This record gives sequence, structure tokens and C-alpha cells, in this order.
Amino acid sequence: MDALALGRAPLTLDDVVAVAHRRRAVTIDPAARARIASIRARVEALLTDDAPNTYGVNTGFGALAEVRIARSDLERLQANLVRSHAAGVGAPYDVPTTRAMMLLRANVLLRGTSGTRPAIAELLVAMLEAGVHPIVPEKGSVGASGDLAPLAHLALVLIGEGEALFGDARLPGGEALARAGLAPVTLAPKEGLALINGTQAMTADAALVLDRARRIAKVADIAGACSLEALLGSQRPFDARIHAMRGQPGQATTAANLRALLAGSALMASHHDCGKVQDPYTLRCMPQVHGTSRDALAYALAVVDRECDAATDNPLVFEGEDGTLDILSGGNFHGQPVAFAADFLAIALSEWANISERRVEQLVNPHLSSGLPAFLAPDSGLHSGFMIAQVTAAALVSENKTLAHPASVDSIPSSANREDHVSMGTWAARKARQVCGNVETVLAIELLCAIQGLDYRRPLASSPAVEAAYACVRRAVPALDADRALHGDIRRVTELVRSGALIEAVEAAVGPLA
Repeated sequence: MDALALGRAPLTLDDVVAVAHRRRAVTIDPAARARIASIRARVEALLTDDAPNTYGVNTGFGALAEVRIARSDLERLQANLVRSHAAGVGAPYDVPTTRAMMLLRANVLLRGTSGTRPAIAELLVAMLEAGVHPIVPEKGSVGASGDLAPLAHLALVLIGEGEALFGDARLPGGEALARAGLAPVTLAPKEGLALINGTQAMTADAALVLDRARRIAKVADIAGACSLEALLGSQRPFDARIHAMRGQPGQATTAANLRALLAGSALMASHHDCGKVQDPYTLRCMPQVHGTSRDALAYALAVVDRECDAATDNPLVFEGEDGTLDILSGGNFHGQPVAFAADFLAIALSEWANISERRVEQLVNPHLSSGLPAFLAPDSGLHSGFMIAQVTAAALVSENKTLAHPASVDSIPSSANREDHVSMGTWAARKARQVCGNVETVLAIELLCAIQGLDYRRPLASSPAVEAAYACVRRAVPALDADRALHGDIRRVTELVRSGALIEAVEAAVGPLA
């Protein structure tokens, strides 16, 4: 994989995922470095004793924006800002999310509107490459003026303070830098503010959840197809003519996936002329439900992809055509776009789990399952089978219903009411992550039940795609021929869902799914 040259082209969500999870190498485009060096030189020319008040350059912050700071104190001002704002609490972000945050922050600086020296972005990139990962607590941001507390913890390590992981060791920030052969920086005017003002914590979190959600969209269709086969459902509701009459893109995509997943099934053909008129909504309406979640996912992906390359610092520095330099205070740090996207994502994810759990009920309930044994147990009564697996799925779905309540409808003023409307986008992204983990587990439970159901339909074979899913699951988990502790089975199939291994197995048999 080629190195990512920051500053050369717009940074995308896929770039962020590659650096966060696959440790793609990162460099800085020489032209971008030269551009920000030139802008920084012009910013420094403004740092005179008689210069007008410029927020974040020679003034205090937030409610103290009108307090002018003496030229001799400007460097200390920036270090004090970082230290005072590092007030986060809770568990730290995991390493991939922290890497995404570091990459996004370096990219903001290289946009040329932050007015920082190249050395700041260079140290962030060097830390990425060396594996120095700041300890950044998850809690403490209200999502405007950006992710102040999380980003302050990240910035502490750049000045040799705070804590960081280096290898497997949790170390003081300065020691982590030293072990990696790196030196801390002394922040010049505006540079502390440029490191902490922005949406990079919420954007990093949301971006990595969205990457998982893209896989969930496919897995939901695969699991639904497996359940449909096990429940002797009909594929007629997926006829392209039905979905063309509505025109919703996600619905049409899901229907096309289901047609591909069910094509060539001997099991489906075996009950073609049965007397059943219509399937339950959980089977018949998969395109309408899964597809709407796909459409919400597409919206969230577009918003976060744009945010990955956004300049969210404040103030922003612009070079005018006449050679002037304008330093403009605005509100690009406000996380409302990401907050809405993360909230919509949590809702979309929740619905995939909602309908999946109801298909699990269809599979384990002998009054609904078209002849399958109660709870899919080999000897119901003596064995409980998947009875409590369905309860686990129900518990996670219920948890999601609380977590899916939008964070962005809340706002709480801060900083002496100067920051009087906030996005709560960081909490929205964190909630979406929790929902995502629950959904992966619920889909794993559906797959376990559907594959067990298919065992009872033998010797009839399912479609090639469903047979590929069957084989993938059975390589990880044997058939349930007597009660056993199911938590290990659920964990192993959840990993197939999360890693993309299930999708790879199915697509190898049927071709790419949308």
C-alpha cells in the first residue's frame, strides 16, 4: 500500500480507516509543507506589541476572549491552554480511534488555514509512524468549541506531557517520545488552540463506526437470506418490479442483494407451490427496512467523509488575493453535522438489529417456524437450545433503543454562556459505536439460529450464497446437538461478522454484494 501524502489530495474516510486499522504509512506533501510555512511566517509578522486583538493569537480563550495577553506570555498561554483543557475522564479511546484522531488533526493543520508551523503536523505524523499513541479519555467533550478535552489530551504528548502508549507500555508522554527518538515541541502563538479546536474526536470515532456499518449492511442481508431459507419463506417480495415502483435506492439495493443471495436454491424451489400466501414482515419487508437503514448510512457516510477533510479550527487564516492576511473567527468547530450523522447512524444500526431479533423469534418459536423444533433444540425440553440466545438478542435490542435516542437534540451551555449551544456530537459518535457492537452480536445470533435451522432442512441444499455462509459459520461453530454454553459460539460468529470474513466467503460464491 502506497504511503498517504497528507496535504496532496482531500483526505477521505477510507484513508482514515487505512491509517487507523492497517497502519498505512503517512508522509507530508512537500508543497503543503511549504504552503503552511509561508502562512506561518506571515502570522508571526503580526505578533507585535501594537497588533490588534486576534482571538487565540494574543487573547485569552472562550469567555476570556477579550483579555489581551502580553507578547512575552504568548508561548506560555498556549501551553496553559492545553494543560487546562486536558480535563477528560473515563476509559481511553482505543488505538485505532486515537490514530484516526491524530491523522485528522494533522490534516487540518496542513490545510493551511490554522497558521501553525510545519513542525506541529510533522510531529503528529512522526508519532503515527513510530506508534506513539496518546492516552485520550473518551468523556468530557460537548462537541463545541470542538472536542476540546480529548484533543487537549492528544496535544499534551506533543509538548512532552500527558501519557501515551508506545508498544505495549503506558508511559509519560515525554518518555514515550524519547523512546521513539522524537522530541517534544514548544508551542508558539496560536498553536495550542489550533491543536484542540475541532471535531476530530467525534469524526474519528464516527468514521470507524461507519466502516463497520458498511459491513453490517451486507451481513444483515446475508443473515436475512439464511433465515428466509430456514423458515421456508418466499423470494417473490424481492421482485425488482415491486421496488422500482417505489424508487427508494437502499430498498432496491437490498432487494437486488437478496435476489442474488437466494438464486439457485433447491430448498426454495421445494416449497414453491405451498399454500402460504404471505410471509411475516420481518421476511417480506427486508428491502424496505434494511434499505432505509442503507439510505441513512449513505447520508452519514457522505457527511463524515466531508468532515475528514474539513478545516474546523478557529480562527481561520486566509490569504487574500491582494496579499492581505485575514484571520477570521467563526464556528467550524461546531459538531452539529457529525452529531446528526452519528445519531442517524445509531438509529439505522438499531433497526438492523430490531428486525434481526424478530427473525430470531421466528426461528426459535415452534408456532412460527414452519416445522422447526422448539428453540432449535435437538430434543426440546431436555435441551433448551437457543432459548436464551434469543433473550440475549432481545436485551441488546432493548439497550439499543435507549442508545438510539438522539444526542444532538440536547444542548448545555458552557464557558460562562459564551458557548451557549453545543452539538453533543462526541457522545453521539460514542453511542453509535456501542449500538454497532450490539448489532454485530445480534446478527451473529441470527446467523447461529438460521444455520441451525438449515441443518433441519437437510438434505435439501440452499442457494450457493447461503451454503457459503453456512460453511463459514460451521467452520467456526459446530451444530448444536446438545446444550452447551453459547457465549463462545456467539463470540466467534460475531468476529466473522465484524472482520468481514463472512462477507468474503459469500462474495466468493456469488460475486460482490452492494
